[in-house]
Amino acid sequence: MEAVTKMIFFPAIDLKDGQCVRLYQGDMDKATVFSDDPAAQAKAFQDAGCEWVHLVDLNGAFEGKPVNGAAVNGILDALDIPVQLGGGFRSRERVEKWIDKGAGRIVVGTMAAHDPDLLNELAKFHPDQIVMAVDVYQGSVMTEGWQSQSAFDPAGFIGAYDASPLAGIIVTDIDADIADRDASLGVITRLAAETRHPVIARGTVRSTDDVARLKYVHNIAGALIGRALLSRDVDLAEALDVARPVPEPTAEFQ
Repeated sequence: MEAVTKMIFFPAIDLKDGQCVRLYQGDMDKATVFSDDPAAQAKAFQDAGCEWVHLVDLNGAFEGKPVNGAAVNGILDALDIPVQLGGGFRSRERVEKWIDKGAGRIVVGTMAAHDPDLLNELAKFHPDQIVMAVDVYQGSVMTEGWQSQSAFDPAGFIGAYDASPLAGIIVTDIDADIADRDASLGVITRLAAETRHPVIARGTVRSTDDVARLKYVHNIAGALIGRALLSRDVDLAEALDVARPVPEPTAEFQ
């Protein structure tokens, strides 16, 4: 018999004012535009063999103004693979609107800090479609698009949702992400070990070797990669090959 190790590779598209951008150190005023055709960019990821695309509405996350609806709709219409959508989801109405429009998963972050009952209800009524984002900076959970530092310890914060039927948890090491440096896997490895939910790592991939390292960390089910792909520091074909399930030997029973 053989076991299979699987990790989902999530190419990430950040949307600002209808364009694909990357922020410098998380600053909305320092955005580099990579494409003015988000649907074409998403379709390119699908054509390359990606199983998911991850979208973030930056206007919604940072400003509470979800102005990228047309771009998101265009991407949903263009793709046959599921979309994981985040950015400013702080109400039941907005979550359910985009589930109804065809988003495969909705990512919520600030809601988890301010309205845990609502998050638990949404997870219950939308099985395998609600993902919680935990953004960690200097040992604390951040909210409102990384702008507000909460009093929550990341491990305790994640532990409080252990019984919730979440599809997964995205853990972002903000320190590593904004510093644009090779990241220690310490933060994400520790938090992944303390939850029963599958963890998707963000902020730790600068090269294909980083994808390979993440693949063998316990309870890491996926990796989000944005800037490193768009700047071509990571080759998409190589990353997909590394992330692909590989058979592992297991004991034979007579």
